[in-house]
Amino acid sequence: MRSVLRQRINLGSLVTLLFLITGFALAQTPSGKVISRENSIELNGVKVLDAKGQLVDSTDQNGFFRIATAGEYLFEKEGYFSRRLNMDPGEFEMVTLEEEPQNLNEVLIKTDNFQTELRRIASSISLLSPIEIQSNDQINIAPVLNMTPGVYMHNATLTTNRITIRGIGSRNLFGTSKIRAYYQDIPLTNGSGETTIEDIELKGVGRMEILKGPSSSLYGAGLGGTIQMIPDKGLFDQYKVSGEAQFGSFGLQRYLLTANLGNKKNSGLLTYSNTQKEGYRDNNETDRQTLTLSSNHYLDEKNNLVAIANFIRLRAEIPSSLNEEDYLNDPEKAAFTWGQAQGFEDYDKFLAGLSWNHSYSGKAKQITSVFGSFNDAYEARPFNILEENTFGLGLRSRFVNQNIIFKKSLQWTAGVEFFYDRNSYQTYENLYRDFPPGTGSVQGELLSDFSENRYYLNLFADSKLDLSERTSLDFGFNINQTNYRLDDDFDENDTDFSGDYSFDMMFSPRIGLTYQFNDKNMAYAQISHGFSPPKLEETLLPDGLINTEIQPETGWNYEIGSRGRFIKDIFQYEISLYLMDVDDLLVARRTGDDQFIGVNAGQTELKGMEIGLSYFLLRSEKISISHANALSLNAHEFKEFEDLDEDYSGNDLTGVPSHTFNSQLYFDSSIGIYGYVNYYGVGKIPVTDDNSVYSDAYQVVNVKLGYRKSLGSNWQLDLYGGINNLFDEKYASMLQINAGSFGGNAPRYYYPGEPINFYSGLRLGYTF
Repeated sequence: MRSVLRQRINLGSLVTLLFLITGFALAQTPSGKVISRENSIELNGVKVLDAKGQLVDSTDQNGFFRIATAGEYLFEKEGYFSRRLNMDPGEFEMVTLEEEPQNLNEVLIKTDNFQTELRRIASSISLLSPIEIQSNDQINIAPVLNMTPGVYMHNATLTTNRITIRGIGSRNLFGTSKIRAYYQDIPLTNGSGETTIEDIELKGVGRMEILKGPSSSLYGAGLGGTIQMIPDKGLFDQYKVSGEAQFGSFGLQRYLLTANLGNKKNSGLLTYSNTQKEGYRDNNETDRQTLTLSSNHYLDEKNNLVAIANFIRLRAEIPSSLNEEDYLNDPEKAAFTWGQAQGFEDYDKFLAGLSWNHSYSGKAKQITSVFGSFNDAYEARPFNILEENTFGLGLRSRFVNQNIIFKKSLQWTAGVEFFYDRNSYQTYENLYRDFPPGTGSVQGELLSDFSENRYYLNLFADSKLDLSERTSLDFGFNINQTNYRLDDDFDENDTDFSGDYSFDMMFSPRIGLTYQFNDKNMAYAQISHGFSPPKLEETLLPDGLINTEIQPETGWNYEIGSRGRFIKDIFQYEISLYLMDVDDLLVARRTGDDQFIGVNAGQTELKGMEIGLSYFLLRSEKISISHANALSLNAHEFKEFEDLDEDYSGNDLTGVPSHTFNSQLYFDSSIGIYGYVNYYGVGKIPVTDDNSVYSDAYQVVNVKLGYRKSLGSNWQLDLYGGINNLFDEKYASMLQINAGSFGGNAPRYYYPGEPINFYSGLRLGYTF
C-alpha cells in the first residue's frame, strides 16, 4: 500500500506554488549591491570605476555602492571577472560578478561562518565551479565529486552510491553516512545520519564547497566533513528560457527545461528535468523527474530572503552486486535473486526552505533558515519489501558580529541548529518465489512495523581574531545532543522492541591558525574534534532490543596546509597533510543476508596528503587551455581492531583506495568550440577487513566536445557530445565490503563499471 501523499502530489500545482514564491513586489531604492554569481554572497571591496577609469566607490561589508551620475561603470575585484554596466543612480541595481575558476583562492566561501576568502581560511575546503560541475555528461555526480582530492565516491548506478572523505564513511554498508550535506541551508542528511545527494539535478547547482575533516563548529556531527551544494538562483533583470535534449548509450534520454525570472531586486531559476536510462546491466532501468526553484529576493538594504524548493520523483531498478566470476565473465547480469524479484526503489521526495538574512549594521547580521522535507519511499528487495515515510522539520539561526578588541579585529558568531524527523517504516513478505518467473515482487504479509523519532540540537560558536596583518586565529566549538525514540507498532510481536536511546552531550572544539606569507600565498594549521553518532538500527541487538552500550565514533584531526599562486599567478596550488585518530570505530557485523548489528570495535588511524594544482597552458582573447590536477595519497589503517575472535590491527582500512589521481584539461575558444578531457586513476582497494581481497587499480578517461554560438541577439545554441570510459576499461566502480557468503554462495563484492558509452545533446535558449 502506497502513501496517500503520492496520490495528492501534482506537478502542476507545485509549479504554481513555486512561481508564487518569486512574486514579491518591492520598492526601488537609489543604491546598488554586488554579489557573487555562484553563491549570492555580498562582495565587499569591489572597485566601481567610471568611464574614465576613475575610482567612484568601493562596496562595503554588505556589498552596497553608490554613484552620483548616470553612465557606464566598471566593477572589479580580484578573483572575479570584471563587468561593465550602464547605471542610473535613481534605480537600484543588482550586480553579479562571476568567479574566475583559475583564481579561486580569492573568492568568498559560503561554508565558512564569516564568508571570507578561501586563502584566509584555516580548513581544507575544495571548490567545484560551474565549469567543473557541467563538464561531464551532467547525469552522474560521481565524476564531479571525484575531481576533489580526498573525496572518493563509489558509484554502482545513478542511485546506488557511497561517498567517503579521507576514509570516513567507507564502512557504511549501504549509501553515505558520517558525512553531512546541505542544499543551500537545507540538510540532505536525515536524522539517522544518512546522506543522499545523487538525485539532485546538477544543472541547477551553481557551486559546490567541500569541507574535509571534522567541521563540528560549522555544521555539527560528521567526522568526514560537509558537502555544501549551492543552487543557482538565476540572474537579476533577465528573463530567459531554455530547453535541452540529450541522448546516449544504454537507452539514455534526458530532457531539461529552465526559466530564469529576474527583475531589479529578485531572481529565480526554475528547472525541470526528466532523466531516463535503461542501464548497462539487467534490472537497471532508471526514471527520474526533478522540479527545482531557487530564488533570491532583496527586500530592502537590510533584508534578503532566499527561497528553495526541490521535488524529486524517482523509480530505479536495482541490479545489486556480483560475485567475482560473474563480474569477470558476465557483468551485464543482475544478482540472481535481485533479478528474479525485479528489485527496485520508488520514491517521492520534497525539500523546501526559507533563509532570511537581516543586517543590523555594517558589522552585525542575523541569518535564520527554516526548512522541511518529506520522503515517501517503497523498495522491493528479495528478502522483503520496505515501505517508508519520513517527515522532517528544522531551524538554523546564527548571529554574526565584528568588534575591535585591543585594536584587533574580532569576528564571531553564535547559533543554534535544531532538526527533527519522524521515520515510519514497515516490512512485508516478498512472495516473488510463489509466482511464475518474470512476475517480479509481490507484497505479502506484514513482517514488522516501526516508527522512529530522531532529533538533534547543535549549539555552536565560532570566532576569527586577526593577531596581526598576516596572522589570524580561529576558535570554535559545538555542543550536540542527539536522541532517538523507537516505537514498535507490530501487534503480533511477542516482544515490544520500543525504547529510547540518547548519547551523552558531545563537546567538540576546533582551533586554527593562518599565516599570510604575502597577498598570494598562505599556510594554515588546524586541530579539530568530530563525532558521528550511530544510526538507530546500529544500536539494535539481534533480539531487537536497544544496545545502550554503543557509543558514537569520535576523532581528533590534526592538519597543516597551504594555498596560493606562483610564477606570475599562472599556477594555483593547494596542499594539505592530515592525521586523524578515530576511537570507538563503528563496525557493521553481518548476521545474515540483510541483517547486521553495530558494534564499537576499536581505533583507526587515517593519514594522508592531498595536492591540487591548476594552471593555464594558454590564455588569450581567442583561446584558453587550462589544466587542473588532484592527487590523494592515503595511508589508512586499523590501529586497534578486534572483532569476535579476529584481530585486524595493522590492516589497511577497508573500502578506501591507496591513492587517486584526477586530471582535467579544459579548452575554450572565441569561435565557440570547447572541449574537456578527464583522466581518473584509482589505486587498489581492500575489500575485506583481513585484507585477503583487494580490488584491482583502474584508469578511466572521459572526453567531451561542444560548440556554443549566439544566434542573433536573443537565441543561444549549445551542441555537444562525449564519450565516457574512452578506452573501455574493465573495473569495479563500487565495492560491497565484507560481503558474506550465505547459503554456500560466493560473496558478492563487485559492482561493474560501465564500459565505453556515448552521449550527445542540444540546448537552445531564448532571452527576452
